Amino acid sequence: MKKGIFTIIALYATIGLWAQTQPSVLDEVKIKNGKTITIYSNGTWKEKVFKKPTIAWVSIPAGTFTMGSPPSEVDRGSDETQHQVTLSAFKMSKYEVTFEQYDLFCDATGRSKPSDEGWGRGNRPVVNVSWDDATVFAEWMGCRLPTEAEWEYAARAGTTTPFSTGNNLTTTQANYNGNYPYNNNAKGEYRQKTMPVGSFAANAYGLFDMHGNVWEWCSDWNGDYSTSAQTNPKGASSGSYRVYRGGSWSDYANYCRTANRINSTPDNRYCNIGFRLVSPK
Repeated sequence: MKKGIFTIIALYATIGLWAQTQPSVLDEVKIKNGKTITIYSNGTWKEKVFKKPTIAWVSIPAGTFTMGSPPSEVDRGSDETQHQVTLSAFKMSKYEVTFEQYDLFCDATGRSKPSDEGWGRGNRPVVNVSWDDATVFAEWMGCRLPTEAEWEYAARAGTTTPFSTGNNLTTTQANYNGNYPYNNNAKGEYRQKTMPVGSFAANAYGLFDMHGNVWEWCSDWNGDYSTSAQTNPKGASSGSYRVYRGGSWSDYANYCRTANRINSTPDNRYCNIGFRLVSPK
């Protein structure tokens, strides 16, 4: 019995001595190349390794679809000219990028964290990020923003109707301003803020929140569609405005239409715009 007690005492003494000899962290310093180093009390240092977020991916099959909207579609825009588009297969993030994911990026790069408007961070889609911010995050992740054609193809998920849900979108199917339903349908709820990603049913491809919640930046410059058939189009070669798609928590239902196109300067940040990613792998 005494032998066992002495063994335990010796073990604790060894652990205590080890702890005393371990150097403590004196400071963390960000250097010119953007890396952060941790400086210890014994004069040593090492580069700090930041964890990158995990992204859930959905495989989107190759295919050909009609991009844009027919003249008969209610509330269509004049810039939604229909044309045939063929796309190679790609992977798209299942959810909009969240605050939890974006905050890891800010910690690693020393960027300021965007405001959550008091709605909460975590699993809510990140907002108040510009096209420039979204692009840098995507590059940090080894990814990119979707092209406008990829976004619409993925949002349609094989449908040809105004929404992937058919000819109407209810507030049980998406987060938008339910005071303004589509085509004189019944009114619904107006939540007045974002919802955690994945709060509503996915489309047929398994993607969540392609309608509503937050607008999503695309890689394209805003420009007129080509009327001829296209393969893997990337939009205009230059411009002043970048495209974003899908509608948001604050918008009327008609803005959530799959074919709807909106744009802004790439440095603007809004409380209703976020983004999702496309993987090159």
